[in-house]
This record gives sequence, structure tokens and C-alpha cells, in this order.
Amino acid sequence: MSDDDVQDAGFDEWLDAAEDDAAYCLECPEGHASLPPRRVCPDCGATDLEETTLPDSGEIQTFTVTHVPTPAFEEDAPYATAVAAFGPVRLTGQVVDADLETVETGLEVELEITVSETTGERVLGFSPV
Repeated sequence: MSDDDVQDAGFDEWLDAAEDDAAYCLECPEGHASLPPRRVCPDCGATDLEETTLPDSGEIQTFTVTHVPTPAFEEDAPYATAVAAFGPVRLTGQVVDADLETVETGLEVELEITVSETTGERVLGFSPV
């Protein structure tokens, strides 16, 4: 990242942690979980949030394949975007290292921080286990 790049406070730190195999969520005393940056639980309003380590793998709950992308992802197409459950949270990411025909609901995946071919920016990815 150059000095001219803008940091997305909270999210970039979370991507760094995920790259180091230390992805986490924020959990309130009631057991609700969310991703940073958060200062308040979105479910109950609690302000006592604690970092909880995410499981090493998750499961795709739904996905879509994009063949005609927005200009921000034109070099990445075609690609699959999925929502996967990792313990108490659901994450949205691009499925990587897989033939699009093999992506399906129930597929076990692990987090992988990858780089968009179009923008060169880091994005959240899911790699089949």
C-alpha cells in the first residue's frame, strides 16, 4: 500500500488479521456477533464487544456467478460471489481457486485474502477446503 492509498479503518486491519490466519468477529455479552468496525452490537446495542476468533473454515450458504460485471471487476469476470457462514457470522466474498461449475451451496471453504485483477485492491476470498 502506498502513502497515497486511503485506509479503511477497521476493515483493513481485519483483512491484515485474516491474512495472518487470525480472522475474528466482535461478540457482545448476549452472543451476537458482527464484523469490525463496530462500537455497538447491531442486534442489542451493547457496547462491550470482545474479539472472538473465527473458525478455520466455513460453509457456502448461497452464491451467484457474474459473467457481466461492473467496470470495477471487469478483469475478474466470470467469478462467483458467495455468502458463507463462519461460526456466528456470515461473510461475503469471491470464490477463488475453484472451477465455477464446482461452486455449490454447502461447499466447505476457508478465508483467503486475494487481489482483484481489475483494481489491484485486496478482497475477501473463499477457497475450497
